[in-house]
Amino acid sequence: MSGDVVTLQAGNWTARWVPSVGMVGVSLFGAGRELLGQMGGLDAYASRGSTFGIPLLHPWANRLAAFSYAVAGQEVALGAETPGLHTEEHGLPIHGLMAGRRGWEVVSQSPSSVRSRFAFDTPELLAAFPFPHDLEITATLTPSDLTIATTLIPTSDQAVPVAFGWHPYFTLPGVDRDHLILRTPSMSKLLLDDHMIPTGETEPFGPRHAPIADTDWDDAFTNLGPDPHFTLAGGGHELTVRFLEGYTHLQLFTPPGRAVVAIEPMTAPANALRSHDHLRLTTEPFTDTFAIDLSEAAG
Repeated sequence: MSGDVVTLQAGNWTARWVPSVGMVGVSLFGAGRELLGQMGGLDAYASRGSTFGIPLLHPWANRLAAFSYAVAGQEVALGAETPGLHTEEHGLPIHGLMAGRRGWEVVSQSPSSVRSRFAFDTPELLAAFPFPHDLEITATLTPSDLTIATTLIPTSDQAVPVAFGWHPYFTLPGVDRDHLILRTPSMSKLLLDDHMIPTGETEPFGPRHAPIADTDWDDAFTNLGPDPHFTLAGGGHELTVRFLEGYTHLQLFTPPGRAVVAIEPMTAPANALRSHDHLRLTTEPFTDTFAIDLSEAAG
């Protein structure tokens, strides 16, 4: 693991972040239990953008339907040479440009909190997303939750599209898929085309309270309700993810055959830089926050 690991501690919990590798969250550990799905680990994330732990997806979350987009008066063409660009199984751009990205600076730190900043202003980044801005991530651990606040700060007169998200993987160790229960509120499910791109249509969904079992999820949702929260339960323990501020969309993903669930907060649906669906533009600092409720996760 990288030598610049930042370790936060509060009560029985420890959270670890690695600023030099994309400011990724690599561990959330308490009472002998690791709650983050490790997947391919830090090396795979750094070398090929293979998500694990708690990675940031920016400047877009999930897929784009093609290698170009036009928004806020800017027309952008992406290509195989675009630094940091990764593609998914259909060959489409996925999860932005920040996987494993160096350049994060820790600007403040305490035993239970860290704030890190990234200047999105290099020529290579602005060629792919021509909207100068800073990003700030503040992770705060308490004995009962881990809160992650992300602030996008425009650094020019150009409005910045807001389409980022996070891809945290969660697990309850010792609980298999047949006993790992997912609870969600009533929502709207986005209908997707054959390439997993939203069609613009939705259908009602939920509420849900059932094991993952043999269901392989890769589904998108909106209309999350006034108190969006999503719970994994099993083995007498629970872990709840709460969207506290700014997140309007959710992606649920389960890696096939694994007792791991990605509960992904998103500021816009997939492909929003092309479709402009629910896409916000900001000229002021824009903060979104989600929390992982740990009160019932380990006992």
